[in-house]
Amino acid sequence: MHDIYSLFLENVQQTSILEVIAVVFGLISVWFAKKVNILVFPTGITSTVIYIYICYFAQLYADMAINLFYTGMSIYGWYIWTRKDINKKPRPIRWNTKKEQWLGIAGVFVFFWIILGLLFVFKHDDSEYINSSIPYIDAFTTSIFFVGMWFMARKKIENWIYWIIGDLISVPLYFYKGLVFTSFQFLVFLILAVLGLMQWIKVYNDTKMQ
Repeated sequence: MHDIYSLFLENVQQTSILEVIAVVFGLISVWFAKKVNILVFPTGITSTVIYIYICYFAQLYADMAINLFYTGMSIYGWYIWTRKDINKKPRPIRWNTKKEQWLGIAGVFVFFWIILGLLFVFKHDDSEYINSSIPYIDAFTTSIFFVGMWFMARKKIENWIYWIIGDLISVPLYFYKGLVFTSFQFLVFLILAVLGLMQWIKVYNDTKMQ
């Protein structure tokens, strides 16, 4: 237990102020998502843009590309959430249709898992910025988060299920890598995702009763 605390403390001490800001805005973004508040997107964009900057100068180009994707999807989701229907009402929370669900799993998820798996396996002669000790697990969790982001942008309840699965894997994954602070962050994300799923289901059921 003392070793875990020491490792956690060491990770915290090595964390820059800019990274702390990115983490805080990331947590705030998930909180706003739980509340079905459109501020999920500007706060999320703030976090991912900072991470793009951090990853660029750290030469973590794969992680930078991932955050570029998150930023793009946040902009798309922000646009979608502001659109109103013919009755001037905002887009409601909904479950996916079977077709949409299978498109997310078979289409987006499998595509990104294969592409990212190959990317993370790739070895560059003079750099290891996209090497991974467990490439296909890394690709698996990243692909899950990609689908979760897509479903959140579309205001689909299943987005939380994907975040929960990804967070469940990420907590021990980052702990295994020695990134205890990041592991703890994903534990907080996991708790918020469970609460978010419960909140969105409640909002959906309340809307159906109206």
